[in-house]
Amino acid sequence: MNEIAAFRGRTTDAESVDGGSLPHSIEAEQQLLGAILTNNDVYDRVAQIIQPHHFYDPVHEAIYTTAAARIQKNALASPVTLKTFLEDHEGLKELGGPAYLARLAGHAIGSYAVRDYAQMIYDLAIRRDLIAIGHDIADRATRVEVDDGPREQIVEAEQKLYALAEQGQAESGFQSFLKAVTDAVNVAHAAYQRDGGLAGLSTGLVDLDRKLGGLHRSDLLILAGRPSMGKTSLATNIAFNIAKAYRKGLKPDGTEGTIDGGVVGFFSLEMSAEQLAARVLSEASEVPSEQIRRGDMTEAEFRRFVDAAKTLESCPLYIDDTPALPISQLAARARRLKRTYGLDALFVDYLQLVRPASAKDSRVNEVSEITQGLKAIAKELDIPVVALSQLSRQVESREDKRPQLSDLRESGSIEQDADVVMFVFREEYYKEREKPGDHEMEKMAQWQDEMEKLHGKAEVIIGKQRHGPIGSVDLSFEGRFTRFGNLVKPWQQQGDGGF
Repeated sequence: MNEIAAFRGRTTDAESVDGGSLPHSIEAEQQLLGAILTNNDVYDRVAQIIQPHHFYDPVHEAIYTTAAARIQKNALASPVTLKTFLEDHEGLKELGGPAYLARLAGHAIGSYAVRDYAQMIYDLAIRRDLIAIGHDIADRATRVEVDDGPREQIVEAEQKLYALAEQGQAESGFQSFLKAVTDAVNVAHAAYQRDGGLAGLSTGLVDLDRKLGGLHRSDLLILAGRPSMGKTSLATNIAFNIAKAYRKGLKPDGTEGTIDGGVVGFFSLEMSAEQLAARVLSEASEVPSEQIRRGDMTEAEFRRFVDAAKTLESCPLYIDDTPALPISQLAARARRLKRTYGLDALFVDYLQLVRPASAKDSRVNEVSEITQGLKAIAKELDIPVVALSQLSRQVESREDKRPQLSDLRESGSIEQDADVVMFVFREEYYKEREKPGDHEMEKMAQWQDEMEKLHGKAEVIIGKQRHGPIGSVDLSFEGRFTRFGNLVKPWQQQGDGGF
């Protein structure tokens, strides 16, 4: 290998930087590329370990990227075929042009060693990134600035370290359209293979899944409503359904991970963890939540309650009930949860109770920072984030109480940053408050008819959806158990058509 190293005209172990050295091995990169160019089947064995950005030498990165693109199209990647694509590459010209490709192939390692070499290249790349992050931390900590406090620096450093551990790169930049298209095809293929054809996580509510296609990764979903509409109930129902369906196994790409349901994180800034757990247990055991609170249960109900608690012990649903969390801390805790137990969906109850990282001159700017932070969490952790939101009182002053986008508090930023905006609406709640006096017999009869039609029904209005249609979805609602469910349609009441 000395011949090709000399041909490179540079050292092969490390390059001097700031009196120290950045770990790398030009020889390992050369020999691995040589193996790929002489035997394309080798690529499949190393593709899950290294990505183009892990190569230290930019010319090697370009060679690997071009070879990978050809192999993925079932086309030959050899010194001769790659010459056409790389002969104008300035870096390759400095190394002697296409003759360098031939020299790489001439010094290839045996296929049995390729994974070890790939792992070595990956490890050295991670070490370089760690050094860069360390330099950045030290540099920022040295500069004392008013708007760059140590707490913010810790959160940002943790974010970079998390990204490095998860994706093998601390900073993300431009990516080729080929990679973006491949990722899109993989998502569509996963949806095609999955029962029901969902691209995202199933909410456990059939009609809502049909409308949304499930909860999509990297999406921010806003679930809004007036008090007593059932926002928290619907959120806990969906969170419980996802956690209950959790199943781990081998994914289509051969890696181990979540294949159904998911691990759920729930930030409950309004209710305590115990109150939230009681709601979930009420739904699972079919014992009214007020009876659970009072301990007023029959023996059969208590047995159901205990059995439900035992069943749910292993449910991967993690609750954080710390009040008034700053958005930066919320992101750090979500990151830590994903590193420790995994994380497939995140719920925040509710948005207006999250604090901005620093005080702003207006509430609109504070909410804007929070929604942008939640969207950033969704993209960084590659999970759906469902944030609950209060609606302004202007709903109550209208004759039609159905909420709309303009009813969102500080609506500009929420509506703009969210991928999906949903409203929970129960007309029964408002109709109940219109009860006429007992002496108005005719009005009372009409009111009772209307109440009977509305009883046990709820509506989820999708006011915005970036990837699909808007509209409304009818659900059933059992207030005693704070449970939403699939609404049986009239044509499904006969035979076996029900859910």
